[in-house]
Amino acid sequence: MNIPFLGARHRKSGAAALPADPEAIAALLSECELLRSQAEQAGFRLDDTPASLEALDQLLPRWRDDAELLPWLGNDAGLYLGTVVVRTVPGASWHLREDGEAVLRLASGREVEVVECGREWASGGVPELSQLYAELSEV
Repeated sequence: MNIPFLGARHRKSGAAALPADPEAIAALLSECELLRSQAEQAGFRLDDTPASLEALDQLLPRWRDDAELLPWLGNDAGLYLGTVVVRTVPGASWHLREDGEAVLRLASGREVEVVECGREWASGGVPELSQLYAELSEV
């Protein structure tokens, strides 16, 4: 997910400066409005916990019939997965690449393109979000 407005207005040495407030970035990336509304329609609330990822994995994927909705929901699913990891796994944080792509950075330094993971989940259901979380939360 490219978020150009989050990067610095002026680049020095070709590198994008990170915003001064990582909490604000985390809050912005955690909105996932479309995914949250899908969950509410299914009768549950996303509470930014691993259990909510399990609940998402149980949703009937009605969005797969809507070519316009599918990529947006996939983006939200990836950002939500990242949100749960950032809020529950010590040392995990968001990182903005020079190209504006938001990726999850684990304490080990490993970067994970969670938006791509969310797109795969939205389009095919595999791997499950809860399974991805289990893999990312292992220390």
